[in-house]
Amino acid sequence: MNKILKDEFPFAKDILKGYTALICGASKGIGRSSAQMLARAGANIVACARNENDLKDLISNLDGENHKFLVMDLENIDTIENNITKLIEDFGDIQILVNNSGGPPGGPLLDNNIEDFDGPIKRHLYASHIITKVLVPGMERSKMGRIINIISTSVREPIDNIGLSNTLRGAMGSWSKSLSRELPPCITINNILPGFTDTDRLSSLSKSISERTGKSVEDVRETWMKGVPIKRLIDPLETATAVTWLSLPTSGSIRGISLPVDGGRMRSI
Repeated sequence: MNKILKDEFPFAKDILKGYTALICGASKGIGRSSAQMLARAGANIVACARNENDLKDLISNLDGENHKFLVMDLENIDTIENNITKLIEDFGDIQILVNNSGGPPGGPLLDNNIEDFDGPIKRHLYASHIITKVLVPGMERSKMGRIINIISTSVREPIDNIGLSNTLRGAMGSWSKSLSRELPPCITINNILPGFTDTDRLSSLSKSISERTGKSVEDVRETWMKGVPIKRLIDPLETATAVTWLSLPTSGSIRGISLPVDGGRMRSI
């Protein structure tokens, strides 16, 4: 088990006992780490992703026993409302939502056609909106709701060669900030802005840049690290620690923020 979970867990073990968290994109990366960290804090986990085998593996390795999984494709937006409604009918209200999904392919924005926007905007913005609308009444009944969106530092500082992702993340940031002014007082919504995080997504991006520029993957990563004061990749569990903090009942005054977990890479204040 990762040292962060085993030896350095920063929260009381049962601090989220009695709460249920729905985590999208839970089969790998930040989503998987968020499931591990929230389960460690005592929450019941509903892990959502497309790959049933990966979800079963995750659930079998979480702390605690009252965890479930939901196989769902976030791009298939016509099925989301029914799936989440049935989940609530079967297992009760959900108090914590982590909106998270895989990023779009890299490349210059002008290389994209209009249809390239369809899938990414469905699985990020549309899916997040549908799920949030279904869960909010139960969060009100529970008198506690926490919505955390995994976005990107590109919300503040667009990143070269991922123009489609930059556009999409900006839309998510504005959607979230707008909701922070509308949601009931007991429900918060906040964003996590991951930096260079040690995930499959980052590996894919480094390979894509390598193929496009002729630089080696090692050179691409070295260039990235030159701009990161901590001089290393972020462990996904570090990002999940921030997710857990924003999920706490005692974090109710943290609302409408975008929190970077980027090792100090961003230059903006």
